[in-house]
Amino acid sequence: MRSIRLFLVASILATLTLFNFVAALQGYQSSMEEAEALFDRQLEDLAAIVLNIDVSGEVEGISLGNGILFQIWQSSELLAASSGSPAESILEFEEGFSFVNFDSYRWRGFTQFNPSSQRWVMVVERTDLRFILAENVVLESVLPILLGIPLVGLLIWSIVSLGLRPLDKLSTELKKKQAHDLSPVVYENSARELEQVIQSTNSFILRLDEVLEREKRFSADAAHELRTPISALKIQLHNLGEEIGSDHESFQQLQSGVERMQHLIEQLLSLYRTTPEKFAQNCHQVDLYQLVQEQIAQLYSSFENRNQILELSGDEALIEGDDFALQTLVSNLLSNANKYTPEGGKILVSVCEIDSDIVLSVEDSGPGIAEEDRLRIFDRFYRSDLGGNSNREMPGCGLGLTIVAHIAELHQARVVVEGSNFESGSAFRVKFRKKK
Repeated sequence: MRSIRLFLVASILATLTLFNFVAALQGYQSSMEEAEALFDRQLEDLAAIVLNIDVSGEVEGISLGNGILFQIWQSSELLAASSGSPAESILEFEEGFSFVNFDSYRWRGFTQFNPSSQRWVMVVERTDLRFILAENVVLESVLPILLGIPLVGLLIWSIVSLGLRPLDKLSTELKKKQAHDLSPVVYENSARELEQVIQSTNSFILRLDEVLEREKRFSADAAHELRTPISALKIQLHNLGEEIGSDHESFQQLQSGVERMQHLIEQLLSLYRTTPEKFAQNCHQVDLYQLVQEQIAQLYSSFENRNQILELSGDEALIEGDDFALQTLVSNLLSNANKYTPEGGKILVSVCEIDSDIVLSVEDSGPGIAEEDRLRIFDRFYRSDLGGNSNREMPGCGLGLTIVAHIAELHQARVVVEGSNFESGSAFRVKFRKKK
């Protein structure tokens, strides 16, 4: 994911580095030229000094420094020379600066003629030594600029981070908002550049809140409105069964369809009653093990009618939650196990503490759920074709596990679907955070 902070720091630092490089290169060239000019003036000064040497007596072993030689000529006679100087003239008898090669080195030389004494003074200096000395001087001035680039980078990072701090604060505020919190974002003393972002975010939240509210109202109203005609339809269906007989195939199909429609309405009402707003209002400490016991007691006749063996294990387990939402979750998991476990099958329910979680587990010996269906079963109205059984043969509307996932999310719990410990079947494990 692209980072604005890294982009700004890299762009600014690259620009400054390029600018400093160009400036350093230009400064290096200018400084080297100035150093060369300074060394040339030094040669001129040395030539003036050498002109004043008294050569009336014997002159031997004079040295002007490492890498510097001189000669004093009068006509074609060498009057004086520094140690290490060759016997022949080291430069042409022409005034001014020039370059010369001898003794395996390249030399920069200066020749000066004194008309009063009719003497020629020649002073030369090794160019490699001049270059080393000049480069050392120049690098001492350029090196701090290069070494300062990392420090400038840290300074830029700090400034950019400081400038982006309001954006980080806004991001933190948005992360703190719960799923049910659709109130506008309030950010005091926000930067001018963030005002548009905050306004757009609040506008989106408002539209989302309106859409969700319309959806919830429609689902709730539709479910409530359908309850009465469904009840009336069941009465009429009962009367019809007495007239034509309840064993008639068409009657049974009609009765199954009405029961499925009634179940859908009840599930829609359950979904409405487990909204984040209602959950936040009713959340308190709940003993999950006791709640599971109560739900098993209410549904026990369904298991008994199918000769299913139901076992419960566990102990007191305290979590934060809403009674009705948790009852709905447990009821849906138990009903699911009852529905898909064959007659005489086994169902194992447990509530236990594993690490830092309270885990509700419902395992059955039914046909199980294929790997590819384990994620899709939580989609609304999706019904898996379990064990080769057609969905129409099983009562239900495909909302039960959707409601389970929804309630688990409200409780910040995780739902895991696995294979059961029986020869076949599935295991639903809901992992709640342990109450501290």
